[in-house]
This record gives sequence, C-alpha cells and structure tokens, in this order.
Amino acid sequence: MMELIGIPPQVLFGQLLLGLINGAFYAMLSLGLALIFGLLNVINFSHGAQYMMGAFVAWLVLQYAGIGYWAALIVAPLIVGLIGIILERVLIRRLYNLDHLYGLLLTFGLSLVIEGGFRQAYGISGQPYAIPPELQGGTNLGFMFLPNYRAWILVASAGICLATWLIIEKTRLGAHLRAATENPTMVQAFGINVPLLITITYGFGVALAAFAGVMAAPAYQVSPLMGSNLIIIVFAVVVIGGMGSIMGSVLTGFGLGLLEGLTKVFYPEASSTVIFVVMAIVLLIKPAGLFGKAA
Repeated sequence: MMELIGIPPQVLFGQLLLGLINGAFYAMLSLGLALIFGLLNVINFSHGAQYMMGAFVAWLVLQYAGIGYWAALIVAPLIVGLIGIILERVLIRRLYNLDHLYGLLLTFGLSLVIEGGFRQAYGISGQPYAIPPELQGGTNLGFMFLPNYRAWILVASAGICLATWLIIEKTRLGAHLRAATENPTMVQAFGINVPLLITITYGFGVALAAFAGVMAAPAYQVSPLMGSNLIIIVFAVVVIGGMGSIMGSVLTGFGLGLLEGLTKVFYPEASSTVIFVVMAIVLLIKPAGLFGKAA
C-alpha cells in the first residue's frame, strides 16, 4: 500500500505524529476558549496571548528563579490564571450583558497590548527552552522514531482535556457552573456565589491556555508571536466543533491536527488552509458546528 502511493512509512507516520502534536495544542487551547464562551458567553480573543504568557512565565522563572519545567507546569498557570482573574474582575465582567462584539473587541485589544509589551521587552526572535532531562531521547517503534517529549505532550494533553470535561459534566461544581450560566438569579437564591464561580471559570480557562504554553515551550521557541500565530486556527477549531461544546472542541482539535498532518503528506500546498476549508464546509452544512446545538 505504501509503495503504491509512493510514500515511505517513516514520512507518513512522522507527519501524522506532527499533526497529532499540533492537534494536542489545538485541543487544549480550544478547550479553554469553549469553556469561557460556553459558560460565560465571552469570546476571549486574548487566549493566544495568555498561551504565550504561560510559555514566557516558564522561561522567566527558569532564568531568574531556577524553577524548572515540572514546577513551571503548576506555577505558570497559577500566575497567568491570577492575571486572568484580575482582568475578569476589572474589565471583562462589565460586558456580560452586552453584545458579544464588545467582549471580542476588548479581548482583541488586550491581546495586542500583551503581545506588544512582550515584543518590546524581548523582541520577536524566539527564546530556547530545554526539554527536561527525564523526557529527552525517544523510542524506535520500527516504523518511526517517537521522541519522548512528543509522547508526553499527547498523553498530558489528553489527560487535561478529559479531566476538564469530567469536572464540567460529571461533578457538582460543574453542575453549579452550568446552572449559573442558564439561570444565575435562581442559583444565587440557593446561596451560591455566582460572580465568584464566573471569575474562577475565567481564571481556569486562562490557566489552561498557560498550561498549554508551558508544554509548548520546549517543543517550539518561546516567542511573543507564538499565540497570534495559533489563535485564528484555534477559533476555527472551536467553530467547527461547535461554540461552547467542550468535548466537541477537544475531538475536533485532535482530528483537525491529524487532517493537517495528512495534508502535508499528500498536498503540502493546502496544509495551511485545509482547516479553514473544513470550517466553511461545516458552516454550510451545520452552522452550529459538528457538536454544537442549534439555537
């Protein structure tokens, strides 16, 4: 079969692995976007900048405090999540009762300010971040070589996505969050602090983006442009999966990453546009997205 289509197995599986790695980041970022939109009704265009901030916080705490990768996986999401909570308290909560366009414009402006600040401080050239010693090297599977760090990205991203879905869909906290979205007045009457729930939800969504940024730091260079290069694709993933559909965004992220990898094998010229072609087709057939609910 491989000889028939003229593609060596190493090339095919190598591109599929790269596609899955990209899909892992699409899934984690679209998960945070879908969480914030689905529960808060805010289109968070600053999500890419918050992903970039997670990578930079990991790099900065390593440079100036000697805090390594494993600790940064906890420290960076906490720091960036706290910044997100402050932004929600000061700015974003004023827009909950307004049209979605206002939230989009505000978060777009925030992303420009954040990215501009990091570009001014560190330039546009990337900063290297070493793979932790425990994850260096790889495994020869016979048909391809699997780097340990890429395997870790796949396992960790799938675990984070599944854990988040379980929290939102299967726990009492998730039930309170969904109820607060549908009928905040009634939930407040039961003694639940709805504004605090909303703040925590936004902070958690931002922390997810920062977590993805820390994981991306050793795989790619830490650059002020890393978020803006990804955010449009991630928005396309969320639209295809269905705005507000958490599991839809995760499955679509991994699936589109694989499709992108296959496209690079068979028709490389279309690899940068295939996701947007899929988005256009899905919107024509099912405007609510593959997993979304029609209004």
